Amino acid sequence: MTTAAAEAVAGVLAGDLPAKPSARRLLGLYLLLGFSAGLPFYMFNAVLTLRLARHGVDIVIIGFFAWIALLPTFKFAWAPLIERYDVPGFARFWGRRRGWIMLSQLGIFLSMVAMAFTSSDKSLPLTALFAVLLAFWTTTLEVAADGWRIELAPTQAEQAPIVAANLWGYRSAMVAAGSGAILVAAWADWTWAYLVIAVAAFLPFPILAAMRPEREGTGGRGQALVAGTLASLFVILAATLVTAVVGWALLSAVQGAGISAKTNVTPVVLAVALLPFVALALALPRIRRLPAYALSNVSTFAAPYVELFWRYGTPVLAVLAFVSLYRMGDVLTLTLSHPLWNDKGYSLHQIGIADGVVALSASMLGVALGGFLSTRLSLGWTLGIGAVTAAAGNWIYVWLWHSEPSAFVLYTSVAVDQFGNGFAGAVFVVYLSMLVSPTYPGAQYALLSGFAFLLPRLLAGASGSMQTQIGYDGFFLLSGALSFAAIFLLPIIVRVKGRVPT
Repeated sequence: MTTAAAEAVAGVLAGDLPAKPSARRLLGLYLLLGFSAGLPFYMFNAVLTLRLARHGVDIVIIGFFAWIALLPTFKFAWAPLIERYDVPGFARFWGRRRGWIMLSQLGIFLSMVAMAFTSSDKSLPLTALFAVLLAFWTTTLEVAADGWRIELAPTQAEQAPIVAANLWGYRSAMVAAGSGAILVAAWADWTWAYLVIAVAAFLPFPILAAMRPEREGTGGRGQALVAGTLASLFVILAATLVTAVVGWALLSAVQGAGISAKTNVTPVVLAVALLPFVALALALPRIRRLPAYALSNVSTFAAPYVELFWRYGTPVLAVLAFVSLYRMGDVLTLTLSHPLWNDKGYSLHQIGIADGVVALSASMLGVALGGFLSTRLSLGWTLGIGAVTAAAGNWIYVWLWHSEPSAFVLYTSVAVDQFGNGFAGAVFVVYLSMLVSPTYPGAQYALLSGFAFLLPRLLAGASGSMQTQIGYDGFFLLSGALSFAAIFLLPIIVRVKGRVPT
């Protein structure tokens, strides 16, 4: 970490954060927020798939668990609530954005503790329940943080360094969670692995609680903390009960339909993935014909999304197709890379090192270069370079699969993959941030970033089925090709301009 970054973090830790943070303190803040959001992500994704593989769970079932990562793609469904409503207790002292972040961190901590004490995976529905809750609270934290980021830094030049800092924190945390949890599991067991990461994920909570209030002169920090914690526990309990009931109903429906590990779900997944595009194509002509004054009459929930489609019109379909393809390879690789390493015979210790210093160094370099080029080149050029590096990160695993297991092969593959992932991720976040309206930053960013991962995560759930049919080499060739295909849409999306209400 640079001296400037260290000073920025120190300022945040000291609670020295005014309503409009300086550029340096803003970098420190989003370094911490990125770290807070990144820790739990691996625990319901890559680490969980490795845990299931080590427990002998069928590869197709492991693929189904990847659908848990679909939850963040639907964050637009509750993003308007986060922008409109306060968390009782927390918001009165720390404000709406920080209030939701603190509630989310409590949810993350409790969900991960629950995953720790069910780490034997003897009841897969129970494992899935707590993983879904962890994904939900992680996503809620990201929605609140993203909306605040776009409000505080609305231009491309301002966004690039903040996005880089946020991704540095996020990827550092993912590596800490992935490598740290795997190494702890190798030394002890999966229960201790999840408990250690749960404690680490909770550390930003007391930091936020010690920060200055949203408005000067606001008193009652202790009272706000107690009231906010009690209200948050009630919300978390209600969310758990609702999730359990909905999950039971879905599992009953799936079993009733005769779907099992032997069912080829890929065609069904592809059909479902096309439905949002069809629905948008049907709705766009009507939205496009709306006069500008009619936008103010749209309901609070729908207004952010209607405004986005009204502003861009039919070309928004090309934008959505582009963002759906752009991160395809990263998502698919994350789903099966760890089972691949396990099947090749790599130990937990080797995987832990690969997910640790190797992944961290390579991804940080990719993020730094992506953020730097985003301030120097047009987004078209940086997005194109990102697509190539992301595709290379997928194709490198074909080489790993056909090579004799060795530390050199594993670490080189992970380095190439993580560099491409980091570079593409940085320029992609900047691109999405430039598409949103300053009036609805949180909700519109939630929709775009969620939609970007809808198709990839739908297909990720069928990755186990695909692997059984085309093998690991065919799977990673295909995933890389899908990321590379985004390049062919670049000439269209760089010309997309939104109209301005008159």
